[in-house]
Amino acid sequence: MTPNRLALALAALFAVQPVFADEPFVVKDIRVEGIQRTEAGTVFSYLPVKVGEVMTDEKTAAAIKALYATGFFKDVRLEARDGVVIVTVEERPSIAKITLNGIKEFSEDDLKNGLKQTGLAEGRVLDRALLDKAEQELQRQYFNRGRYAVEIKSTLTPLERNRVAVQFDVVEGDSARIRQINIVGNKAFKEKELLNQFTSTTPGWLTWYTKNDQYSKSRLGGDIEALRSFYLNRGYLEFNVDSTQVSISPDKQGIYITVNVTEGPQYKVSDVKLAGQMLVPEAELQKLVTVKPGEVFERDRLTETTKKIADRLGNDGYAFANVNAVPELDKDKSTVAFTLFVDPGRRVYVNRVNVTGNTKTRDEVVRREIRQMEGAYYDAEKISRSRDRLNRLGYFNEVNIETPSVAGTTDQVDVNVGVTEKSTGNVMLGAGFSSSEGLVLSGSVSQSNVFGTGNRLSAQINSGSVNKVYSLSFTNPYYTIDGISLGYDLYRRDIDATDLDNVGDYKTSTYGAGVRFGLPVNERDFISFGLTYEQTSLTTNPSSPTIYQLFEQEFGRDNDTLRLDTSWARDTRNSYLFPTKGQLQRVAAEVGTPAGSLQYYKLSFQHQQFLPLSKRFTLMLNGEVGIGGGLSGKPLPFFKNFYAGGNSSVRGFKNGTLGPQDQNEDALGGDKRILGNAELFFPLPGLKDDQSLRMSAFVDAGATFGPNDHQGRYKDFAFDDLRYSAGIAVLWVSPLGPLKFSLAQPLVSKSGDKEEMFQFTLGNTF
Repeated sequence: MTPNRLALALAALFAVQPVFADEPFVVKDIRVEGIQRTEAGTVFSYLPVKVGEVMTDEKTAAAIKALYATGFFKDVRLEARDGVVIVTVEERPSIAKITLNGIKEFSEDDLKNGLKQTGLAEGRVLDRALLDKAEQELQRQYFNRGRYAVEIKSTLTPLERNRVAVQFDVVEGDSARIRQINIVGNKAFKEKELLNQFTSTTPGWLTWYTKNDQYSKSRLGGDIEALRSFYLNRGYLEFNVDSTQVSISPDKQGIYITVNVTEGPQYKVSDVKLAGQMLVPEAELQKLVTVKPGEVFERDRLTETTKKIADRLGNDGYAFANVNAVPELDKDKSTVAFTLFVDPGRRVYVNRVNVTGNTKTRDEVVRREIRQMEGAYYDAEKISRSRDRLNRLGYFNEVNIETPSVAGTTDQVDVNVGVTEKSTGNVMLGAGFSSSEGLVLSGSVSQSNVFGTGNRLSAQINSGSVNKVYSLSFTNPYYTIDGISLGYDLYRRDIDATDLDNVGDYKTSTYGAGVRFGLPVNERDFISFGLTYEQTSLTTNPSSPTIYQLFEQEFGRDNDTLRLDTSWARDTRNSYLFPTKGQLQRVAAEVGTPAGSLQYYKLSFQHQQFLPLSKRFTLMLNGEVGIGGGLSGKPLPFFKNFYAGGNSSVRGFKNGTLGPQDQNEDALGGDKRILGNAELFFPLPGLKDDQSLRMSAFVDAGATFGPNDHQGRYKDFAFDDLRYSAGIAVLWVSPLGPLKFSLAQPLVSKSGDKEEMFQFTLGNTF
């Protein structure tokens, strides 16, 4: 060390040494010098001595140490003059402004919030150590986005009043992409099949949106767990991930991942036994066991079994029931036996039901769907049912229900219902194009949660040249506390089919007003009744189908109907838009009563089933039948016919065109209809976790039957007359409403059918 540097070091050392007499003394006064922003009281609060007390070397050292520890000062000196302690400090500069240059990947506010977590923020004291920590935090943020080539440089600019401006200049560089993922040690399964379990992937056609080709440590951890689940669900109980290597290319643009695994043997289940305090008949619990001897072990089935048993005990109030599966491996035979130890725990009841997250929706709207009551024993089934009912409302993006223990008790829990609200006001649009009608636009404005009351209000306008609809509807789903609903409808509907090339010519203008009641029979069944009065004005012309002209001649142009509607529905689906399990059954009847000039009936039945095939695949089976006819010797009005074809029935055919036709091959509809759909839903490739978008492959079948065709023949039901189609579809819950489009190829068609491969609907079908 040079003499000059040694002198500077010694000067710095002595600068922080207290300058006192050898003997302790009584403090007469304390003065603070050098402060600009810090209050003198702050300095006094850190001194271990007060006026009138004795000052010693130990207290002096403690005072200096305490003042340095505040981080406010970069130099501290204590001196004594005639019993007066003089504290001289040199403050660290404060941060007046933080500037981030070159930021594109993040918002500046997000990065500043991250820096604040490290202690670096405007208004705080500058610490060089914190500045280094802040650079590391910025670097970490970019590394999490796969930008390993990022360069960060900080600059300090002194300002007046002992302040500084901190500037970070960032060169973000390009994101590093995963160039290759290798799995080493696999024998039972091909590497491609295993990589399908990963969310991380090499660049593809959608990775510009998903960012799944950017390396993330947490994402890779999730992929490793998915790989482990894949093997455990196929009997490989001793599967192990030995190591994971992640390397980056010299240019920091490519990531290479290698996962080394040991598969081990495949195990089969040899026996499953129940033990412990079961509290319910063992035979009842045995029915819940889905793991069967002789089958290859599947971890998901074992998890499902333990959950079902715990839930069954939960239905009787045992909220903390625990079921432990203890395996016994026979490595020689590659078999495993399980003993399920049941510990019901203490029976508990519900103290409070708390609702949070509902900033717009009123508390009572949420609470009236909750089936778990305060003061009652905990019931897992009722809590699950409450979650399903809240999801089916369509008011919330997410519904979470937690049941924490009440502090200080052993037999009480709270039910905390947390909801994340979404916009319940929708603007629905529909669009279509044909050579005869051109562009047709329709729309509606609806609010399904008016002022947070749970009431529904909607107005619909269809401005098409063929279909004009003006309607206003209001529904109060809880007109009574028991859940009886009340609704009103007011509408005008004009149909002008004279310019269409696929439907027989006619015009109708209908005015209607009605009232509806809904009665919940139980948690799953719902009955509705409605009474509507309609006035219909009918117009035909010489080119209209003969049966249309005959109807007008017999019944005149103006008719009225007092229509009675009733239906029964059972809905056990777990979601309104994207159900993965459950079913919908519906029986409906529409009757034109003798109080009006049009007397008829229409009956329909629908059964829809959702079957979860796996976490990602759901099979939907749908069947519908309908039949109608006249009453009191009168025919079914042709404008009340059933129709088939289109995006909501048999895709690949134009809307309403399947069935009897007139001499111009225009669709007449029918008094009978049958529809069948089989649809496999799955995530859009590359968007596995997106909850608003999914894809499907489908097969549709259906047609209408009934009125005499142009040759005077009655087209009764025949399987040979069914049309079939197959294709793919995409459903997206967009901000404007559900968007559904399909690409379908007719498999079986008839002469005169109007095919249409591409179809789409934005919003509800009007």
